[in-house]
Amino acid sequence: MSSNDAKEQIARVIAAVTEEVPAFRPLKLVFSVELRGRGDTQQFRVELPGPIVTKEIPTDARVNVEMRREFFNAMVEEGARVADWREAFHYGQAKATGVSQILQLIERVVNMHEERAQLRRARN
Repeated sequence: MSSNDAKEQIARVIAAVTEEVPAFRPLKLVFSVELRGRGDTQQFRVELPGPIVTKEIPTDARVNVEMRREFFNAMVEEGARVADWREAFHYGQAKATGVSQILQLIERVVNMHEERAQLRRARN
């Protein structure tokens, strides 16, 4: 996988997440995505809103997201939804570190999204 492919995949994942959870659209955040492969690690700087994805080591990232490249590729191919990503973080296939207030905010927004989705299903 070339870095251009990875940049496009990261942008697609972010577009899908913001489509599913519109509350993330106005979020202003710089974070890093670290994809580890066999003996190789690629780092990307992601700036929101946008997203603007560049292949570089971000010195201004507030959150760092790490995962195996194979896992990321599989999640992208399967069209993973927010619940799938949440499960990946819960079970350790993906890891997020950084400013705890930002991580907590993201978790609260996802929780509210999932609660709304359950209410919609219950009404139908």
